[in-house]
Formats: sequence, C-alpha cells, structure tokens
Amino acid sequence: QVQLVESGGGSVQAGGSLRLSCAASGSPVSTYTMAWFRQAPGKEREAVAVIYIYAGPKYADSVQGRFTISKDNAANTLDLQMNSLKPEDTAVYYCAAGRGVMYAFQTAEYNYWGQGTQVTVSS
Repeated sequence: QVQLVESGGGSVQAGGSLRLSCAASGSPVSTYTMAWFRQAPGKEREAVAVIYIYAGPKYADSVQGRFTISKDNAANTLDLQMNSLKPEDTAVYYCAAGRGVMYAFQTAEYNYWGQGTQVTVSS
C-alpha cells in the first residue's frame, strides 16, 4: 500500500503559477502509475496529468502546455507545476497511484488517493 499527502495548493490570480507536491510513503512511487486529478464543485473528478512507470507523461487537452507533471523516485514524491493558471483551473487537486493501469485517465484505475488540496484562481 501507499499513502499519499498533497501540499502546495492556494489562491492565485489568473496568469500565475503554483506547484503542487504529493509525498508518498509505504511504497515507492517508481512502482506505480501516478496521476493528478481535479474536481471542481458540481463536476466529476477528471484527470489532469499522468506519468507512467516506463513511458512519458500525458496531459488533458485543457492543461497541455501549461502544466508539467514530474516524479522524483529518490524523494518518493510527485509534483505538478502549474503555469498560466486560469479561473477554470479552480478545483480540489488529488494525487493518485495505481498498478496495472490500462485507462490512465479514468478514476477507477487508481487504488490510492490523497486527501486533496484546494487551488483557487481568481480573474
């Protein structure tokens, strides 16, 4: 099992940047497909970015070119650098981990979740 704890959320004006971090314990992140999801009020949880064990990252179209996902196997952390933030990026952001992931943008593929961190972008 792996335990996940997010940090780094906050409030920022449109066009600004934030960096989220997810600290993992209990198991190495190098053995999981890792992802960031987000959930805005009244909306379903959606995938933002995924990083595979043996392949490069993939991003949702809505964040492509603005967000960067990265994993530090030595520190056992997962980060999300968010630039050029927009009001529509406002949501609770969750870190997730899964093994044997086939459909990486689906929430059901992930067994482990953090508690979430709030990101608020004002216009």
